[in-house]
Amino acid sequence: MSQKFIPATFIRGGSSKGVFFHAKDVPSDRAALDPILLEVLGSPDPYQRQLDGMGGGISSLSKGVIIGPPTHPDADVDYTFAQVAVDKPIVDWKGNCGNLSSAVGPFAVDTGLVQVADGEALVRIHQVNTKKIIHARFPVRNGKAEVRGDYAIAGVAGTGARIRLDFLAPGGTQTGALLPTGQVIEEIEGLPCTLVDAANPAVFFAASDLGLTGEETPDQIEAIPGMMARLDHLRRLAGVRMGLAETPEKVGLAAPRVALLARPGAPKLLDGSVMTPDSHDIQVRMLSMERVHRAVPLTGALGLACACKVAGSLPASLCGPLPRPDEIRVAQPSGMLAVGAEVRHDNTGWRAESAVVYRTARTLMIGAVSIRED
Repeated sequence: MSQKFIPATFIRGGSSKGVFFHAKDVPSDRAALDPILLEVLGSPDPYQRQLDGMGGGISSLSKGVIIGPPTHPDADVDYTFAQVAVDKPIVDWKGNCGNLSSAVGPFAVDTGLVQVADGEALVRIHQVNTKKIIHARFPVRNGKAEVRGDYAIAGVAGTGARIRLDFLAPGGTQTGALLPTGQVIEEIEGLPCTLVDAANPAVFFAASDLGLTGEETPDQIEAIPGMMARLDHLRRLAGVRMGLAETPEKVGLAAPRVALLARPGAPKLLDGSVMTPDSHDIQVRMLSMERVHRAVPLTGALGLACACKVAGSLPASLCGPLPRPDEIRVAQPSGMLAVGAEVRHDNTGWRAESAVVYRTARTLMIGAVSIRED
């Protein structure tokens, strides 16, 4: 058995990492591309460590990205996202990774796919999975994306150059509507919840309704007997309610996500520090690919921000008074994430106009990944 090598770039975007490919270097047929991504990331791995691949054993570190020329008239580049399961031979192409979205613009500039002048660059991204447009703004120096800066994000050590991401009309990525059922509040197995499709579909429950405080660490939640199975069961029922599948068994691993919310409090973070109630507006613990996320998926935070702006929703009822109307401060296990959302109500119902967030990104390695072949 020998190996062949495919050009690739390993990049941190926000609080995620992924393997980036030029579209010209990989098959366009997903049936052919899936096994390549599984092998590159090291999945499936029953030990959930992905030691034989580039993955890191958790969903935020098991991702693939394909970048190519634009197929949308309002975009400079196409961006396709693949979420690779850690312990199963599954590649999910339905959603988006908001964190890795932050690396798309810099990658496009650094590799010559998009030509920009020095200063603040604007790269218009067509997110192929969700058919949405994202505007990325970031500094460029000497023809390359700047990585040095003083902007810090929760869950990532050090600082970097700030990247602004504007998600245009983020509602209805998979269901066609911000509120897939048209209802602000739903009830699943006696539990009130809100179903939202903004950036990615998600279902939001109150942590207290499941016997939790909402300040538990990811490990503490996963250690509660039966809790993960119950949350996945509720998630799958929500997926059917949202129209993502006909039966719970057919609901995919990536969407919808399920989140537990709590009012502002004093959670102890993963780095040992303790937040104060006045430092945030709402708390969230979100599951991604059957694990409790150690931060919060960026698209999940954007969906939460939109949900908090919907009057009468469960997230709105738990969100504290906003010191700034254009910003919602989300407390998650790694710290605080500030997100913004513009949502309005008209005669057609609730609509998400835009959502904004700030990230950093950095290329970690440029080279080639190996694929075994006979």
